[in-house]
Amino acid sequence: MLRDEAPQRVVVPGTGAGGPLQLGVSALYALRRGPHAQLLHLQPLLCSSGPRGHPQHVHERVVAKAREENVARGRKLRTDTTVVESNIHYPTDSSLLGDGVRVLTRSLRGIAKQCEAGAVTVVNHGRSVKRRLLEISRSAKVLTEASQQRLKDGYGKILKLTRGVLRQARAVLEDLQAGRLPIVGSLVAVIMREEQLRHFIPLVEKVVVQTQERIFRGNRHVKGKVLSLFEHHTQALRKGKAHKPTEFGRLVRVDEVENGIVSCCEVLEGNAADTKAWGAALRQHQLSFGRPPRMATADRGYFSARNVQEAEASGVERVALPARGRLSQARAKRQKERWFQRALRWRAGIEARISTLKHPFSMVRATYKGEAGFQRYVGWCVISQNLVSMARTLVQRKAGADGGG
Repeated sequence: MLRDEAPQRVVVPGTGAGGPLQLGVSALYALRRGPHAQLLHLQPLLCSSGPRGHPQHVHERVVAKAREENVARGRKLRTDTTVVESNIHYPTDSSLLGDGVRVLTRSLRGIAKQCEAGAVTVVNHGRSVKRRLLEISRSAKVLTEASQQRLKDGYGKILKLTRGVLRQARAVLEDLQAGRLPIVGSLVAVIMREEQLRHFIPLVEKVVVQTQERIFRGNRHVKGKVLSLFEHHTQALRKGKAHKPTEFGRLVRVDEVENGIVSCCEVLEGNAADTKAWGAALRQHQLSFGRPPRMATADRGYFSARNVQEAEASGVERVALPARGRLSQARAKRQKERWFQRALRWRAGIEARISTLKHPFSMVRATYKGEAGFQRYVGWCVISQNLVSMARTLVQRKAGADGGG
């Protein structure tokens, strides 16, 4: 549903200063799908300050409209974090080295094509790299000393190939900068390939260093580890899942209010503890609704005495954060109160909301390119879900009014 944003867009007329908004495929789907056509009367609000429409701006307008329609009053808040995967293959040192050789060779061949014949000689190491990758894959499955030695030998060979391609790429960049390469073809094509080399060479160098540290020095904790040459913003995240111990993507905080409206969705940096996301969720709610929620809840990963005090100091009447470990008598009594138990039951609904975002709205894996594309993808998923939730609530409200009348 969210494979490409640019080719499939629709212009929604509006009256704002920025002109009409171009909605992505997912938002268009939400507007057109069945009874959700009720949302078509919201077209004037979806007018961005720019011709393309930034998802963050559109999301703020959608939440504001939900407030006007009394779909989201901001009285209750529940929050949680989840991992959205990047669109990459499983990262291994060998596969990253293979990717590096492939993309550098491709750029070098693109430059050689625009120069005089013989000015740049590029050797295609594709078959050799594939053989080394197969050797490494087979050796990694057996833990005997002989297999581990073959593993190191395979890595040594592919590292040698990678260093050779890196040396040639640096030499070609120096020749281009000095004006020593006779360019007879498209200068624009050469400039594009040169920029690709400048982008990928530092990344491939980092991959070489981290491979040497892990394979030959036994250091598995290299700072600034590269997990993808193409989505270099990707981070390794561990959320304690038995079926998926390590996930590769970005941590995303999801804040939800009444009627399934996601009031905020923020892409976070690193794998920070949930306790650090609680204050940001409260502050964002204050900005969106102009007041703190009456009740705020999250799972026990968010609990700390400081977070409870911060929420109460900001004006939250009922803070439902279940404590961890052994409970004092006063804390145990508080958590058994009826309002606290009802808040925890309502909190569980955010797990379903995250599942809805990931599966019907395809937020399980972001397919747009780059960090900005990742954030844009997540934004459109949330906007689409909010439009559907608003439409459903308005349709149900109208049906109830008609039935009551």
